[in-house]
Amino acid sequence: MLSEVERRVLAAVDDERVVAELGELVQIPSVDGTAAEGEIQSWCAERLRALGLSVDHWEIDLPALTADPAFPGWEVERERAWGCVGVLGGDGTPGLIFNGHVDVVPPGDLAQWPDRDPFSARVEDGVMWGRGTCDMKGGVAAILGAVAAIAAAGVELRKPLAVHTVFGEEDGGAGAFATLQRGHTGEACLIAEPTAGAVIPANAGSLTFRLEVPGLATHGSTRSRGVSAIEKFTVLQNALLALEAERNRDPHPLLAHLDLANPLSVGTIQAGDWASTVPDLLIAEGRYGVRLGESVVTARTAFEAAITEACAKDDWLRDHPVIVTWPGGEFASGLLPDNDPLLGDTLQAATDAGVSTPAVNGAPYGSDLRQYSAAGIPTLQYGPGDVRYAHAADEHVPLAEVLHTARTYALLAVRRCA
Repeated sequence: MLSEVERRVLAAVDDERVVAELGELVQIPSVDGTAAEGEIQSWCAERLRALGLSVDHWEIDLPALTADPAFPGWEVERERAWGCVGVLGGDGTPGLIFNGHVDVVPPGDLAQWPDRDPFSARVEDGVMWGRGTCDMKGGVAAILGAVAAIAAAGVELRKPLAVHTVFGEEDGGAGAFATLQRGHTGEACLIAEPTAGAVIPANAGSLTFRLEVPGLATHGSTRSRGVSAIEKFTVLQNALLALEAERNRDPHPLLAHLDLANPLSVGTIQAGDWASTVPDLLIAEGRYGVRLGESVVTARTAFEAAITEACAKDDWLRDHPVIVTWPGGEFASGLLPDNDPLLGDTLQAATDAGVSTPAVNGAPYGSDLRQYSAAGIPTLQYGPGDVRYAHAADEHVPLAEVLHTARTYALLAVRRCA
C-alpha cells in the first residue's frame, strides 16, 4: 500500500515537463570533449537550482585531476570541464544519490540517421529518437522529474537527496571521479543507465588495448624477403579468440544469461603506407572485458601473458615481440554487496510504480557503478531504454519508460530519505 505522501508525490510527476526537458537535453549536442559538455552541465545546474536544491557547480582542475594516480583515464582530452551536484533537504550524508552522465558519443555517419539530425529529439508514436535519448539523457530527465515531484509535493526529507550529473562517463568516468574526489558521497546510489527493464547490481569492466605488431618492409614483388605485419596479426587474432573463450567458460551467475559475459573485440586496425610495400607495422586497438570481481591488474596480466605466449610460438614474433599498451579509460568491475537493501528497495519501488517485478541481471559493459562501489557506496543501475540502441543511429527511448522510472525514482527517494 502506498502512503499518503507517496501518492501525493506520484501525482506531482509532471509528464509533459519530463518529456520537454528530455527534448532540451537531447538538443544540447554534448559529445565527449566538446564545449557542449560544459553547456549541458550549466543547464543541469540551473534546473536544479530552480527546483530548490543547493547546487555545487564547479570548474574542475583538470591538471590536478589527471595527475592523480587513481585517475581512470579518458580517450578525449579536454581543456575545461565542470562538475554539478544538487542536494535537496535534510542534514548530513545524503540517504540516496541519483547519478546520470550527460555526455554522449559522436553521432557517426549522419546519412544513417532517419532525419539526418541526431539531436532533433523527434517524437513519434510515444518514442523519442536521437543521440543520448537512451544513453542516458532519458534517465537524467527521469531523475529531474522525480526530484521536481518531491519538491512540488512539499515533502520534508529527513536525509538529503543528492543528484550527480557527470561528464566523461563514455570515455573513462572522469566526471564521477572528480565528483567523488570533491567529497560528494551518500549512503547509496542509483545510476539511471538504460537497463531494458531489469535492475543491474553488477557491471563487468572493460579496458582498451593497443597492439603494435612489427613486420619487415620490402617491395611487394619480393614479398618473401620481408615479413607482413598483417600476416603476423593473424597469429595474435587466434590467440585473442582463445583467450576470450577461456575467460567465458565459467561466467559469474549474474552474467550467465549473456552469450558472452566478457567479450574481447578488435575495433580498429591500421597497417601499411604503400600498396606495393610489405607492411612493417600494424596497430590494432580493441576492447577487453574485465570479469566481475577481477582486478584490472589481473585482467591485464592475463591478456599480456596470452600475447607473450603467442609471440613465443612464432619464429618472427619471438625475436620481434608485439608491444602491448593500455590507452583510454579504465573500467574496473563493480558489484552491489550481497543482501544490500538497495536492491530490494528498488525492486519494490519499480513494482509499486506499475510494472512487474524486474529481473536482476549483471551487465557486460563498464560504467560509473564501479567508482561509487569502490568508494564504499552501494550502487546499482535502473533506467529507461535498452543499451542495444545506445551509440547506434537508431538510438531511441520509449517515453512511457522514462515516465515510469521517474515515478520509481520518486518512490525510492521518499522511502530512503523521508
